[in-house]
Amino acid sequence: MLNIGGINQGIVIDHIKAGGAMKIYSYLNLENLDYTVAIIKNAKSNKMGKKDIIKIEGNLDNLDLDILGALDHQITINIIDNGVIVEKKNSSLPSKVTNVLKCKNPRCITSIEQGLPHIFKLTDREKGVYRCMYCEQAFDRK
Repeated sequence: MLNIGGINQGIVIDHIKAGGAMKIYSYLNLENLDYTVAIIKNAKSNKMGKKDIIKIEGNLDNLDLDILGALDHQITINIIDNGVIVEKKNSSLPSKVTNVLKCKNPRCITSIEQGLPHIFKLTDREKGVYRCMYCEQAFDRK
């Protein structure tokens, strides 16, 4: 069994759908930040079967974790201080996200005007449906 050590200060992003950790790594822009990051892919999970986990060590005040709910609303965020979980948060669906989700409608203005931001609004909280602000195309999570 693989053993990844604990962290002293930082966060653990848990219950990521298997295969989703690299997308979250990219969206959080972790490759350009000076943090120690451990990515665990396809870890065994009683609840999910398989899951991904991201451990980030460091002072994370400048990380925008609100976008995680738009990417995967099942994610759990554990805040670690002095090696102990001090807070456990479930991700929530933000009402609006910018440049996180991409519109795939070829007729959308964002396909023609490359500089326009991709803005999506939450239109159905129960089902987690986001729609493009410009063309109303629903975002497909697949």
